[in-house]
Amino acid sequence: MKISSTTTLLKSLVVLSLLFFYATADEVSTHTVSRYRRSNPIHRSQNNGREPGTPKTGGSKGKKGLFGGILGFGLVFGNHRQQPTYESQEELETADIAPTEYRGSWKIDSENAGVSAMHVQLMPNNKAVWFDSTSNGLSEIQNNPPLCKPRFGGRDTDPPQDCTAHGVEYDIETAQVRPLQVGSSPWCSSGGLGQNGNLVSTGGDKDGFRTVRNLKPCPNCEFEENPRALFANRWYATQHTLADGSFILVGGRNAFNYEIVPSDSLQFTPRMQELPLLEDTTDDGGRENNLYPFVNLLPDGNLFVFANYKSIVLNPNTGETIRNLPDLPGGSRNYPASGMSALLPIDLDIDENSVPKVEVLICGGNTREAYTYSDLQLPKRTFLPALRDCGKLNLNKENARWEKEQMPSRRVMGDMLLLPTGDVLMINGAQAGTSAWDAADIPNLNPVLYSPNKKKGKRFQELTPTNIPRMYHSVSVVLPNGEILVAGSNTNAFYKMEKYHDDFRFPTELRVEKFSPPYLDAALDKYRLEILEEVSDKQLKYGGEFNVMIGQAERKLKQSNIKVTMYSPPFTTHGYSMNQRLLILKVNRVEKGHISVVAPPSATLAPPGHYLLFVVHRGVPSRGMWVHITQ
Repeated sequence: MKISSTTTLLKSLVVLSLLFFYATADEVSTHTVSRYRRSNPIHRSQNNGREPGTPKTGGSKGKKGLFGGILGFGLVFGNHRQQPTYESQEELETADIAPTEYRGSWKIDSENAGVSAMHVQLMPNNKAVWFDSTSNGLSEIQNNPPLCKPRFGGRDTDPPQDCTAHGVEYDIETAQVRPLQVGSSPWCSSGGLGQNGNLVSTGGDKDGFRTVRNLKPCPNCEFEENPRALFANRWYATQHTLADGSFILVGGRNAFNYEIVPSDSLQFTPRMQELPLLEDTTDDGGRENNLYPFVNLLPDGNLFVFANYKSIVLNPNTGETIRNLPDLPGGSRNYPASGMSALLPIDLDIDENSVPKVEVLICGGNTREAYTYSDLQLPKRTFLPALRDCGKLNLNKENARWEKEQMPSRRVMGDMLLLPTGDVLMINGAQAGTSAWDAADIPNLNPVLYSPNKKKGKRFQELTPTNIPRMYHSVSVVLPNGEILVAGSNTNAFYKMEKYHDDFRFPTELRVEKFSPPYLDAALDKYRLEILEEVSDKQLKYGGEFNVMIGQAERKLKQSNIKVTMYSPPFTTHGYSMNQRLLILKVNRVEKGHISVVAPPSATLAPPGHYLLFVVHRGVPSRGMWVHITQ
């Protein structure tokens, strides 16, 4: 009898072990298709964007039980972390960060914006401008006033004249859309905000290779263009603001160089320099893997430039390589492998004798061979699993090494956004494949919050998933109220939708969503401060003290619970947010209804232009106020 019981027990343990193994397996299977296929527009991946068996993160340590969430409950509704415990109500009220179980929520802001967002820029007038291409067929919104040109691309049955708009101005408060007329093709272009709040867009394809476009933030303004402004073709190039307010354009397809252009003129003589790093990091056989290089302005005026897996510190004025940085192992990080990157928030609220830490974070991507399998062996496509690792490098240290971490799920073509709190949001993308038409699969539906100030192993937290795949050519934007606008996704060479009976893996997506991160939990509203913009300083001078007035004048606020952040809204396309940076400003005094703040000391920390300023109280941001900084 004892032997029988022991045998039964051993069998049970074996079965439970096998169940545990399959529930926690850490692989995304290589997925192969031999042709395009029409698919469900939702195209949900298993586990809502988390690769099979990958545990959730957060205070509850992602315990799913042995069955890995097979019952389905917990995937959306059970995603709670354990609340931190406090000895007393007084301790709870004085904690640095207000606790919340909220994992965020999604809502549809517009059912049809007319143009699928491939590139996007938030403007200082609170309009989001986005556009796609004039060389890939028709959009779903007409030019107004009417304007027609010969059609390029699209279905054979489409009209020969293209009378549709390929750009829109989207009101982030009302979801109203104004069509924008785009002249030369901005497909796979770059951009950024100029010193005066104008959008400067550069490059593209076909007649847009050497174009500079200028759009002012005014009610009825249209793009002004110079199609012969640039020295080299800039297709898949990166645009970044320098300390004097000009832009550096780095790379592009077969462009192993960079040039510098002004932010306020369409007529200029460009300055060009060779950049050997770009030629050295171009993978052969059409793979490339170094387009849309990651570029960041450093506090000393030099640039961090990353391409494929290599990076340098570059003097943009002379072209000199100041420092060669260590390789980031694991695979390729730039287009078409398409990882994510951001310069982590720079904390200026430190002792005068201290040097602010400058760190860069790079996550996801795919192997150097992935694009060969996903797009270069048609009609067969094989989608290799995306990378799951992150590398963080301290750029202050002379001999620093990449610090590796693991995301909760694999991600390629995702966006990485800096939140007003100083946390990082990873959103959109896929779990397998690469960028390019129909070259990826398994949408990653789960946003991930990364908290750089937490201990290693506790920095990642999975948030509530969407049910709309945001694949190739999708974008996201941090809004002044702290929401995240999410739009786009077009994996097709022209707009493909159910209503046209098109054949597609994923439809062209025209819906616009807004995601509310955890800090927008209604239970935290009691901590949310209000900036009185009418009586606050909005014109800043470098190193100068300025005042932010708070509506809750009767509240006694602890200075240790207050953080003032200054955010540069980026130009986002193809999984990279150009010009993005967030500074944590020095706070001199916090009095009733009044916060005294010190502006960034130099333009190398904050190039001249427009920023969103937030007051963060116990981890809960106010609505952002637009400020403008000049010499």
